[in-house]
Formats: sequence, structure tokens, C-alpha cells
Amino acid sequence: MRRLLPSPTSSAAPIPREGADSPAPPDGPDGRQWSLEEIADAYAYPVLAPGTPWLRGNMVASLDGAAHHQGRSQPLSGDADMRIFGVLRALADAVVVGAETVRREGYRPARRREAFAARRAAAGQHPAPAIAVVSASLDLDFSLPLFTEPLVPTLLVTGAAAPADRQAAAREAGAVVVHAGEGAAVDPARVPAVLAEHGHTRLLTEGGPRLLGRFAAAGVLDELCLTVSPRITGGDASRITDGPGIEAPTEYELRSVLEESGFLFTRYRRIGAVPGAR
Repeated sequence: MRRLLPSPTSSAAPIPREGADSPAPPDGPDGRQWSLEEIADAYAYPVLAPGTPWLRGNMVASLDGAAHHQGRSQPLSGDADMRIFGVLRALADAVVVGAETVRREGYRPARRREAFAARRAAAGQHPAPAIAVVSASLDLDFSLPLFTEPLVPTLLVTGAAAPADRQAAAREAGAVVVHAGEGAAVDPARVPAVLAEHGHTRLLTEGGPRLLGRFAAAGVLDELCLTVSPRITGGDASRITDGPGIEAPTEYELRSVLEESGFLFTRYRRIGAVPGAR
């Protein structure tokens, strides 16, 4: 893996990050695989004021803009993308995902990874991130391991007026039901703060495109980690965002670019998303 941006001579000011005393990852030559620790340093969350959430998105897109191929993102991915995917999960307090993505991708609980045990303990985190499923209908199979076997209880983010019987079934299965909206629907603008109230401030959303689009339109997507896959799919797959239109395009600034095997790993920060303030 090699770092394309920022270059060693770049004068751009870095985002303050956790573990700021750690050295920046080296600019490895082509073919050298970065260690998990080096990747974790490169993607460390910014320093946050206590109780302040930071919502990061992680998505992959083909060269022609597809967010998936035949309904799944895996065909667009590669070894380096999966390493970064795993590191981003290992850095997060909670992984926020839409119900449709849970059903389509067969989500399971996040697992404890020994390589990150000390890092998570030092940051005051649980041994593994919680999975937070966003759903208005609660049309989910609560007998799945995601709800019955998580290392950290799965959260179900819904509206206060969501079907009461489904809320009860979720709690019976062991999920923690949290409300982000007064009606049945979830207000995406309220999700980060609601999760922060439950101790989850370092947030990662893996989509799908509909949920990511709603977060972007609500103005709460602080950062986007976008993998550009060197593959063309054709077809009519959605973009990485498939939410409501935004009156004026939201501007993001490019913070870093890594490359391996033709994949570009980009990191963008929303202009105005100041660490420690919202």
C-alpha cells in the first residue's frame, strides 16, 4: 500500500486524532502490506469533546459509480479494502446499518479482535463495536445471531410509534431499543446524538445507500471513507447514496488517499464538521 495524499511534503493541517503522539504511517513502497496498527493510525477518529458523536461512512463504488453488483458490495471489494473495512469497524463504538442491508448482506455480530484489544481498552471501548440497526417497520428476524449472540448488545434504532409488538419482540431477543423520532419513522438527524447518549460516539455507517443518503441529506455525515474499485459493472445499481435530494450540494474536503492494487482509498471530511463541536 502506498500513500498518495497527504504527501510527506504536504503543508495541509492534519485532523486532530486520538493517539496523536503516534507516528504517521510510513509511505510504504508498492507491494508492502501495511500493518493493522499503521492502518488504524491512518484512520484514527478525531479528538472529540465528551459526548460528541462523529459519524463516519464507509462505502465502496465501482469506476462507473455502482454501489453494488447484483445486490451485494462484496464483488467490488478486494483484500486491502477488507483489511480497511475491518480496521474501521475495530475503531468504532457502534456500526450503524439499515435494516435492508442487514437482510441482504446477512449481518452478524461484530467480533472481538485480539489485535485491537489493547487499543480499545485504552480508549474505554467495549471489546467489540455494537451493531445499531435503523428500522421503522422492525421487519427483522430476531432469532438471528445478530440479536441472540452479540458480544455487545445490538441496538435497534426506531421511532417511538413503531409497532409496539415488534419493539417488545426485539427487547425479548436481547436488543436495546432506542428511539430517534416521535413517529414510526426514524429521524436521521437525531440518530448520532441518540447513540451518543448510550455511550457510542465513534460511529461508523456501512449503509446501505438509502441510509447513507439520509444521513448526508440531514447534514450529520461528518466523514466519508470511499473505496474506488478498479472495476466496471454496468447495470442499474444505485449510487452510494440513494436518499432525498439536497438543495445545495454539501462540500467535503479530501483528507487522504491510499492506493493498493488499483484500489483508491479516499477519506473526505465535511466542511464545517469541526472535531469536538456540532
